[in-house]
Amino acid sequence: MKHLALLITFVATLFAAEASPLWMRYPAISPDGKQIAFTYKGSIYVVPAEGGQAHRISPMAGYNYAPVWSPDSKTIAFANDRYGNFDVFTVSAEGGTPKRITTNSAKEEPYAFSNDGSRIYFGATIADPSQSALFPKGSMGELYSISVKGGRYEQVLATPAQLINFSRDGKSFLYQDRKGGEDDWRKHHTSSITRDIWLYDTTTKKHTQLTEWEGENRDAHFAKDGKSFYYLSEQGGTFNVWQMPLGKAKEAKQVTSFKTHPVRFLSMAENGTLCFGYNGEIYTMQEKGSPKKLNVEITDEYPAGKNAYLSVTGGSQGVVSPDGKQVAFVNRGEIFVTSVDYATTKRITSTPESEASPTFGPDNRTLTYASERNGYWNIYSATISRPEDPNFPNATLIEEKPLFKDDKIDRAYPTYSPDGKELAFVEGRCRLMVMNIASGKVRQITDGSQHYSTTGYMDYKWSPDGKWFAVSYTGNKHDPYSDVGIVSAEGNGKIFNITNTAYFDESPEWIFGGNALLFSTDRYGMRSHASWGSLTDLMVVFLNRKTAELATLTKEEYEMYKEAEKKAKEEKAKAEKEAEEKKKSDKKSDNKKDEKKAEPKPEVEPIVIEFDNIEDRIMRLTNTSGQLGSYTADKDAKYIYYTMAYNAGYNLYQLDVITRESKIILNGSGSGSFAWDKKMENMFLLGGTMRKFKGTSPTTISARSDIELNSEAEREYMFDRIYRQEKERFYHKDMHGVDWDGLRDNYAQFLPHINNNYDFAEMASEWLGELNVSHTGCSYSGAADSNADQTADLGLIYDFNRKGDGLLVQEVIVGGPFDKATSKLRAGDIIEKINGNAIVDGEDYFPLLNRIAGKRTLISIYRPDSKERWEEVIKPISKGSVTSLLYKRWVKQRAADVERLSGGRLGYVHIESMADGSFRTMYADVLGKYNHCDGIVIDTRFNGGGRMHEDIEIMFSGEKYLTQVVRGKEACDMPSRRWNKASIMITCEANYSNAHGTPWVYQHRGIGKVVGMPVPGTMTSVNWERLQDSSLVFGIPVVGYRTEDGSYLENKQLEPDIKVANTPEIIVTGRDEQLEAAVKALLEEIDAEKKK
Repeated sequence: MKHLALLITFVATLFAAEASPLWMRYPAISPDGKQIAFTYKGSIYVVPAEGGQAHRISPMAGYNYAPVWSPDSKTIAFANDRYGNFDVFTVSAEGGTPKRITTNSAKEEPYAFSNDGSRIYFGATIADPSQSALFPKGSMGELYSISVKGGRYEQVLATPAQLINFSRDGKSFLYQDRKGGEDDWRKHHTSSITRDIWLYDTTTKKHTQLTEWEGENRDAHFAKDGKSFYYLSEQGGTFNVWQMPLGKAKEAKQVTSFKTHPVRFLSMAENGTLCFGYNGEIYTMQEKGSPKKLNVEITDEYPAGKNAYLSVTGGSQGVVSPDGKQVAFVNRGEIFVTSVDYATTKRITSTPESEASPTFGPDNRTLTYASERNGYWNIYSATISRPEDPNFPNATLIEEKPLFKDDKIDRAYPTYSPDGKELAFVEGRCRLMVMNIASGKVRQITDGSQHYSTTGYMDYKWSPDGKWFAVSYTGNKHDPYSDVGIVSAEGNGKIFNITNTAYFDESPEWIFGGNALLFSTDRYGMRSHASWGSLTDLMVVFLNRKTAELATLTKEEYEMYKEAEKKAKEEKAKAEKEAEEKKKSDKKSDNKKDEKKAEPKPEVEPIVIEFDNIEDRIMRLTNTSGQLGSYTADKDAKYIYYTMAYNAGYNLYQLDVITRESKIILNGSGSGSFAWDKKMENMFLLGGTMRKFKGTSPTTISARSDIELNSEAEREYMFDRIYRQEKERFYHKDMHGVDWDGLRDNYAQFLPHINNNYDFAEMASEWLGELNVSHTGCSYSGAADSNADQTADLGLIYDFNRKGDGLLVQEVIVGGPFDKATSKLRAGDIIEKINGNAIVDGEDYFPLLNRIAGKRTLISIYRPDSKERWEEVIKPISKGSVTSLLYKRWVKQRAADVERLSGGRLGYVHIESMADGSFRTMYADVLGKYNHCDGIVIDTRFNGGGRMHEDIEIMFSGEKYLTQVVRGKEACDMPSRRWNKASIMITCEANYSNAHGTPWVYQHRGIGKVVGMPVPGTMTSVNWERLQDSSLVFGIPVVGYRTEDGSYLENKQLEPDIKVANTPEIIVTGRDEQLEAAVKALLEEIDAEKKK
C-alpha cells in the first residue's frame, strides 16, 4: 500500500498541476469532425477535436456514459441511470436540460442515430418475437429504435447486435455480435465466445459475418469509400485499429500499433478522422496518418469536499465479551463495540483498510483483531487506556498496537484461548499457530499441508480446557470435501480424523464441557442424485463413552441419573465439610510452616478423548435435512440450539438432548452465529439482528454509530485488495505470464480520476481482463433505490412492431397472469387500456406498467373478430418472473421439436445449470417420461455452470448388464438409475464454467457425440469476493483443472464432433438448426447400431 500511496500522490499532484485528466472513456467524434464527446467521472463532456478545454453537458444526477452523436452534430444521445436503471437521454451538444427518451426498466444503451437523425437505435433485453427459437437470456439483448421525441419502441433485430454503424445510403449497417455472457473487458482470449463483425442488409434481412479471426473484433465503422470498414481487433496481440475490405477478411490490415493496453471506443467522422481511447486518454487519427493524443483540460467540478457519513446499526462477525456486557462487530471494514444493555456504541478502528475477526481478551478491556494494512494481514490489539473508562462503548482513549513485526507474513483470524493466556491465529493463509501472550513465543499447530483454501480462513475452535483444537480440514486429499478433526494444542501434532467421510463435514463446535462436538454434514441431506446443492444436518460426536452413554439415556433413566448425581454431590460436599472441620480442630494445624498449599482446582475439567471406536459415537440430531445455520448447546447439556431454514427463512430451534424433541423458539431468527458469556448464563445470536437470550426469551441488542467514509482512500485499499488477492490466490502461480505488478502500477494512476463505483468496476475489469481468464472481472450492483422504475409484465407476447392503438397479443404465456381458467384472453386480442389509460399508436406504454407488479390491475381488452370488449383484473408479474416462464416455454418447444423430428423415438432434456435442481428435473424426465425412448438429446446451451460433470458422466454412461423379469415380463433394465442407451449433447458458445467441463468429460469419456458450436475453455472454479464496499464484487479463479497431459482446461476450447451454428435469419423464425442436427446425428447412430 505504501508503494501504491506514493504513486497515487504523485499522480494526484500531476493532475492538479497540469489539469490533465485520465480515465476518459467512451470518446465519440462528431460527424462534422469538430468535437469529441466522452465520459469522465460519470459525466458527459465535449472537447474540440484538436484538444483544449472540455465542458460538461450532462448536468444531471446519476451516471452518464456512451455518448452518440446525431448526424448534424447538434445532439448527443447517452445513457443515464437516474431512474434506477440505464435509460437513453438526449441533450444539446451545447449543454442544457436532457430529455428522457426510453422508459423501460431494462438497461438501454444507445448505439447510433438513423442517417436522417429522426430515430435512435439502442440495445436492451425486453422481448423476443413469439415465433423465434432464441434462448431467453438476459445477456442476449435485442436491437430497438425509437423516435428522437420518444414514444413506442420498434424492434429492429431480435438477435444481439451491438454498436451498429449505418452505411451512407442507410440500407445496411455493421454491428458486433454477442454470443454469451463473458465479461466485456476480458482480453487476449481466442475462443468461440469472442465477438465478430457482421453486416446486416435492411432490405433482404440477411446477416453476413465479415471477420474470421477467432479472437475479439469490435466497434466497426464504414470507411469514407463505403467499401471497407475500420474496427478494433486483438489479432495483433492487443486491441488496435484494423481496416478490412468488405467481404475480404484475408485482406485485413493493422492500422495502429499500440502495445500492452487495448485501444477502445472507436468512432469516425464523415471526413475520415478516427477517434479512440487508449489507456485512459483520447486519440485522433487521420486516414493514413499517425495517432495523435489529445490534450484535454477539465476544470474539476468535483471538489474534495467533506466525507460522507454512513449510519451503523449492526454488522457481521459479532463476538461477545467474557462478561457478556459488550458485543464487537464489523461494519464496512471497521470494528465497533456496542453495549448489550444500551445502544452506546464505539468505533474502535478508523482506517480505509479492512479490519476483521475481533476477539475479546479475558479482561473485557482488550480487543484483538486482524487488519490488512501495508499490503498484508497483521494482528492488532486495542486496549482501553484510562482505568476510569468502564468498557469499550464508553472509552475515551483506546491504544492500538500490532502484535507482530512488519515481516510481510499474513496473520489473521485470532482467537483467545479459554483462559486468555494464549492467542491462536492463522499464518500464511494455511497454518494454525498459537502465541503465548506472556512470553510472545509462537508454536505451530498444523503445517498447512491439508489446508487447500487460499482465502486465509480456517475453521478452528479451542477446546474448553485449552488443550485441543477442533478443525475442519481436507483429511484424505479430497478437496473440496472436508472432515472434522482434533489436534493437540501443544503443537506439531497429527490431526486425528474424527469423521473420515467423503461428505462436507465441517464447522465443529465444542459442547458438554468439551466432551462432545457438534458439526454440520450433508451425508443425509445430499440430494438423491446430484453432488452440488445438498441440504445439511446437525451431527454430534461424543468424545468419550461416558458422555455417549449419558446422551443415549431415556428420559426416565436420565432423571434417575441426575438424582443420583445430585445425591453424590451432596454427600461429597458433606464429606469435604467434615474433613475441613476436622482439619481445623487438629492441634497440628498450628504448625503452618509444615503445611502444603492445596493445589488450585482447575477452572475447567480436563477433557477425556477416547479415540478408539470414536466413529461409533457419531449421531444425527436433526430429523429432517435443511439449510443449517449455526448451533450451540447450554452448559448443562440439556438443550442444543440451532438455526435452520426449510424452504423459507431461518428459525431458531431448541432440541432436547434426552427426548430428541425439537421446537421453534424464535421465528425469523436469521442464521446468525451463537455466542455465550464466560459463565454460559446468557446466550447470544448475532447476525443482521443481534439478540441476547435469557432462557428462551430474546432481547434485541441495539447499536448506534456512524462511519465517516473517505471514498478515495477506500478505493485505494480495494484496488490493493484486488491486487493482493489475485496474486496470492490465482489458480496458477505464473498468473498466465502477465506482469501483474506492472499492470497494477499502470492502473493505479487512474484512481485519482475515479469518483464512482461504475468507473471503479470498469477500471478493475480492464485490469483483471489482462489475465485472460474466465470467472473474473469486477461488477457494481448499483445503489439500492426504492424509487427506481420497475417495468411490470402482463405475461403476454405482443406483435412488437404493429402499428395502431393497443397491443396485439400473439401469445398468452403459460403460467402468466392471464393463464387462468377465468380469463377469456387469447391470441389475436388487443390490449386497449391499462388501469383506464389508453395505449395510443406511437406512444410509449411502458410508463403504464411501472411499479404495478403484484398489484390489482384493470386491463381493457378488444377482440377484433367479434368486436367484443371486456375488462379483466390481473396482477402483473416482474421481469424476472416472466423470464422464468419463458425458459419453461423454450424447453417445452425444444422437446416438442425433438418429438416431431424423431417421430417420438428420442427424448429431450435441457440442463439449465450444473446444480441439484436441474439434475433432479433431468433425472425425472430421462428415466421417467423418456425411459421408453431409443435415445436422449442432452441440451447444455447457455448453462452458466455449477459442479455436476461427475454426475452427468455417471448418469449417461450406463451399460445394460441385467434385465429385471417378472413371470416372463421384462420390467426394467439394469442399471435402473442410469441411462443405458444412446445420447447426444448440444453445446454453444455461451456454455460457461462447468458447462464447459461437463461436455468435455462427456466427449473425453466417449459417452456420445457433441453437436453445436465450440465451447470456450472456461473450466475453473471461482471465489466471487465482495469488497469492503459490498456493492462491488470481483472474481478470483482459484482452482484449475489439469488433464493427464499436464494442460489445463482453462482456455482449452472444446471442439464439437459436429459443428453447427444457429444462423440469425433462421433462428428468429423458430428453427433450431443445432437441435435438428443433433436429432439427425443421433437417429443415424441408433439405426446404424441396430444394423450391426
